[in-house]
Amino acid sequence: MNRFLLLPLLAAASLANASEHAKEAPAADPAKGQAIASTVCAACHAADGNSVIPVNPKLAGQHAEYLLKQMKNFKAAGGKPAERVEPVMNGMIAPYDEAQMRDLAAWFASQQQKGEKAKNRATIEAGQKLYRAGDTSKGLPACAACHGPAGAGIPAQYPRIQGQHADYIEKQLKAFRDGTRSNDPARMMSVVTLKMTDAEIKAVSDYVAGLR
Repeated sequence: MNRFLLLPLLAAASLANASEHAKEAPAADPAKGQAIASTVCAACHAADGNSVIPVNPKLAGQHAEYLLKQMKNFKAAGGKPAERVEPVMNGMIAPYDEAQMRDLAAWFASQQQKGEKAKNRATIEAGQKLYRAGDTSKGLPACAACHGPAGAGIPAQYPRIQGQHADYIEKQLKAFRDGTRSNDPARMMSVVTLKMTDAEIKAVSDYVAGLR
């Protein structure tokens, strides 16, 4: 089967699996998450998750299930290294158990995101085309296929990327491409980004920042 056609099938399977796990999740307490966020997370992400540092992601309004997955991936467990390697986050998340991670995820998910704006007028059209339609000539699927036409994502599986810092999006796309980040479901992002040039990554990242 063509890899381009296979991606939606992998996406559906991963979503179904994540949804089953989500049904079993215990209740979280956003108030407890706020207490941790205001004292530990605020320096890099702001207490409400609206980071003002371009290379640090905005967490406000992000899907709780996705946030929980990332925190769990950042934490080494069972004598095994962390699935997602990022020295600062690996160290910051180490003291917290899953219940506390759920509380943090619930807090940030409940906050209102203060979105960014697209800044490069010269690449808006190219970024929009790639986001909405991809490039069939090289088997590059549309970003909207998984993240939605407005970048809202799908709870439990695909992150909300609308209004995110362009610098952060660009950094993550390049990390998926070069293999320094590989915690994407079924390695879908790794497959996609291998087909993207630096210019395409930058154009899409800037376009995503302006989505609402």
